[in-house]
Amino acid sequence: MLEIQGFFITLSIYITITAVHRSYFRWTTSNSPTLHTLTAQKMNGVNAHCEDVLGFSHAEGQHFLNEAFKIIFEEAVRKGIDENEKVCVWQDPAQLQKLLDLDLRDCGETHDQLLSRVRDVAKYSVKTNHPRFFNQLYSGVDYHALVGRLLTETLNTSQYTYEVAPVFVLMERVVLTKLRSMVGWSSGDGLFCPGGSMSNMFAMNLSRYHTFPQVKQQGLWSLPRLAVFTSQESHYSVMKGAAFLGIGTDHVYSVKTNQQGSMDADDLEGKIMLARSEGAVPLYVNATAGTTVRGAFDPLDRIADICEKHGLWMHVDAAWGGSVLFSEKHRHLVKGIDRANSVTWNPHKMLTTGLQCSAFLVRDTTNLLQRCHSANATYLFQQDKFYDMSLDTGDKTVQCGRKVDCLKLWLMWKAIGTKGLAERIDRAFAMARYFAEEMEKREGFQLLYEPQFVNTCFWYIPPSLRGKENTTDYKDRLSKVAPAIKERMMKQGTIMVGYQPLNGEINFFRMVAVSPHISLRDMDFCLDEIERLGKDL
Repeated sequence: MLEIQGFFITLSIYITITAVHRSYFRWTTSNSPTLHTLTAQKMNGVNAHCEDVLGFSHAEGQHFLNEAFKIIFEEAVRKGIDENEKVCVWQDPAQLQKLLDLDLRDCGETHDQLLSRVRDVAKYSVKTNHPRFFNQLYSGVDYHALVGRLLTETLNTSQYTYEVAPVFVLMERVVLTKLRSMVGWSSGDGLFCPGGSMSNMFAMNLSRYHTFPQVKQQGLWSLPRLAVFTSQESHYSVMKGAAFLGIGTDHVYSVKTNQQGSMDADDLEGKIMLARSEGAVPLYVNATAGTTVRGAFDPLDRIADICEKHGLWMHVDAAWGGSVLFSEKHRHLVKGIDRANSVTWNPHKMLTTGLQCSAFLVRDTTNLLQRCHSANATYLFQQDKFYDMSLDTGDKTVQCGRKVDCLKLWLMWKAIGTKGLAERIDRAFAMARYFAEEMEKREGFQLLYEPQFVNTCFWYIPPSLRGKENTTDYKDRLSKVAPAIKERMMKQGTIMVGYQPLNGEINFFRMVAVSPHISLRDMDFCLDEIERLGKDL
């Protein structure tokens, strides 16, 4: 906390000094006939870059930036991690729209009005860095990564050529190489994508091009009917990818899972044979390392055996669970990941780099990414540049402009090292284990599954339903408990925990504990608060 506070103070001082300097320059310019004349000439079209022609000067802008930073630090950073503050200040949509005054008008607003907008945006946004925010697969803040995010936004460059992003092209190469080495590959390729869903979609597209390269020029007309395979508890991006790429959701074969939520490898082989019998060509298997709800890990070695036997591309969606690779104690959960053709890994989840940071890693060394996605735009990728053209990585992706996502991870990694990241992973497991153990000591809490990962799935059973498991309306009444408690926690702003049904199981809570700043006290508070909010239901 003190480190980031010092950073903001230093930045504010710098901006203030710069603003004073700019203001003095404007004063001397306006009071000097010669300079005034020159400035007028520039503003008439010769060179207008020193002053915004719409009346917003650098000095004024930097003063606004300085004041806004103070508000951001107070409202979003300091209050955002304070357990005595609310996780969210709930407002109904109509009331929130009115409070924020979202309408856009012909004329601009004053300095003070704009600062009020900044304050309101922070005030009414959910504080995902809060120690009682357990709603998603990301939470908490790493201050070094946050500085990386601020610097990324300030520099405002695109990660497609070395000429406009020299630092980040080299940095991304180093970070991706390190991530691949942790997977178990000494070589390969990859890039950062705008989220895990896009990384998974890239994998599916790459697998198709690898097997049927003619698709790039000839399109879907040149292909047989393809089949992809994924577990019934995998991420929905597999279905979206099949729809987007023209494979079709009807050709996504859902593979059964076992009691732990892991893919049934025998059923996978059976579904591959079924697809062939139905005239489809099996193409791609999506294995999951850390499912979204249960946190289950598919048997990667067994799946790799099947993919090698049938000649299929094996992709591992490790967006959630990939970070166990840092931990000596827990990396066995992804044993066999090195045998995959490609891997999705989201450091913005368990490593808390901040959104978004999704690495797509490929074992291929034949420049498959480039060949699959390149369009050879000559205004960006000139072939007669004076430096090594392999540094221009922009044609490896379907995007043109690509945001820099490597800096926040690199700076955080530099700050605490591989050992520090490993300690975070082990600590998250310890927090989840403590939560589950404490829950079993309390009446009214029931685990659905023994946790494999840092996801803890459970029901809270209020006193009115205890001992009535055999009544005809028990499940219907219990299914309404989690939504009712969720509404209360949101409106009171004390805590946020997600809920969902799954595979015939009625609504249950999913607790996710990954923030490096949470404590055992926060785990206890979560149980106490759910009990307080639901005991009268």
